[in-house]
Amino acid sequence: MAALRARVAALENARARPPRHRVSSFVAAVLIVIGCVLAPLSVVAAWAADEVDDTGRYVATVAPLASNPDVQNAIANRATDALMTHLDLPSLLSGVVPQDLPRLKRALGGRLGDALEGAVRSFVHDQARKVAASDAFKTVWFEGNRRIHSTLDKALTGSGGGAIQLKNNAVTLDLGPVIDRVKQRLVDAGMTVAGHIPAVHTDITLVRSDEVGKVKTYVRLLQLAGNWLPVLAVLLVAAGVLLSVRRRRALVAGCLGVAVATGVLGIGLRVFRVIYLDRLPADVSPKAAGAVYDALTHFLQTAVRMVVALAVVVALGAWLTGPGRYAGLVRRLWTSGIGAVRATADHAGLRTGPVGPFVRRYRTWITWLLVAASLVVYLLWTYPTGWVVVGIALCLLFVLAVVEFLAAAPADESPPAQAPA
Repeated sequence: MAALRARVAALENARARPPRHRVSSFVAAVLIVIGCVLAPLSVVAAWAADEVDDTGRYVATVAPLASNPDVQNAIANRATDALMTHLDLPSLLSGVVPQDLPRLKRALGGRLGDALEGAVRSFVHDQARKVAASDAFKTVWFEGNRRIHSTLDKALTGSGGGAIQLKNNAVTLDLGPVIDRVKQRLVDAGMTVAGHIPAVHTDITLVRSDEVGKVKTYVRLLQLAGNWLPVLAVLLVAAGVLLSVRRRRALVAGCLGVAVATGVLGIGLRVFRVIYLDRLPADVSPKAAGAVYDALTHFLQTAVRMVVALAVVVALGAWLTGPGRYAGLVRRLWTSGIGAVRATADHAGLRTGPVGPFVRRYRTWITWLLVAASLVVYLLWTYPTGWVVVGIALCLLFVLAVVEFLAAAPADESPPAQAPA
């Protein structure tokens, strides 16, 4: 009775004052929530830093645009408009020497009458399209972007010069080199008057938004925090897990929170693409602008999928190793399945020799070493994708199955059955 009274008194005292772990649980929840909120910002920050600091990454981002038909067609249209404003059509025929007149007539399809302007525009556009689709243009595009890698930083900060600039809330590309090549093609085709056109500098809008002037400031801040913001987000989630009373549950919740928050970022990028293309000016090609948007956000979308995959894999691993009912059922199915395979191998005469006892003795250490090795592979991977994360997880799962197979006791070592009385 005395012990029972003491126990009741202890319970009443515990109810009278709130347990200390409630405070730590609240702080842990706050830290995990902040870490989840910082997760998508960390992805954007890392992407911004990589695009500015890594030349290969930047070139890989803009390189596909040189082969995109929509971008090529938009460049050809703008070059054609710029050249047509400098071509004096009434004096076009008088500026052509007699020996070049038949060749020009064939190039224009024989249309030298009232449809002269349409014929010349079509001819100039065809030459501009050929220049935009040529290997020479791709080479100039690749090497030029490699040499002027600082262009991206200039576009985001609005400072400096270069082929790509930020003017009036628009990222523009100077088409002067393309127009020079088109003029040379026109001259070679017999339109010698094109050789007298002065240097033409026009540009094409790659990205346009009324909010670019504001966004560039935030992108610059994210770029500066690119390497530290992801670390801060991970540390906040880890601290929240360590402060939690139920750490495994907190780890699962934190990882799922990171996955959901980062997934919302991926959805937001898709939604913003629709809004961005819907608000383009009339003189901007929606298809070309969409291709540029997709190219610039390709690696950002890849990073979003990678973080979501990593968070889901970690949450799944934490859940499967927990004491939950269904997690235990999955583990029992796993163990019994591997045990059945080991029994079949034993009956077939296959033996593990001294490897089996060794693995059985140090199974825990081997498991943690494999997990650490998988983490090192992930950290050393230059730019891991979602499929890379899934591949590493599947490889780890396979190796763990091999360890479980080697550590399983052979059938002949099982305790013998007792003889009936």
